[in-house]
Amino acid sequence: MSGNASQEDDEYVLARISYVGFADQMGLEGVVILKSEDEREFPMRAFSGEVARHISRFREGDKGSIPTIYNLVEEISVMQDLLLTEIRVYQSGTVLRANLYFKNRKGEIILRNYRASDSIALAAFYDIPIKVRKSLFEEAIEH
Repeated sequence: MSGNASQEDDEYVLARISYVGFADQMGLEGVVILKSEDEREFPMRAFSGEVARHISRFREGDKGSIPTIYNLVEEISVMQDLLLTEIRVYQSGTVLRANLYFKNRKGEIILRNYRASDSIALAAFYDIPIKVRKSLFEEAIEH
């Protein structure tokens, strides 16, 4: 690992999904609360209720049917012998984004700047680590 990679690792903390729900009674807007190992919380919202329902199903172990877009990732991963190993959530402007880290025999492939909500759904599907930029937990405390 290069010096920059380990420095970047220090900017992220491991988090788990502690809550999945909805911001409205109709279930149109999803909410996820990510919790760090030291019990700090980062609430995430402003994504579709449909994605929240997928995250909830995956967490409950229902992985029998997956939406087309996640199935696309699954098929490409199988065809290219890729394993999704972790996601990293960060803020880009006013939106949350995530990088997806894949490994294969040749090394690591990073897909950058994807929607955080979909990336968290993939993390829930594959039971892989979710890392969140430390500053997001700090900003959540301030508000």
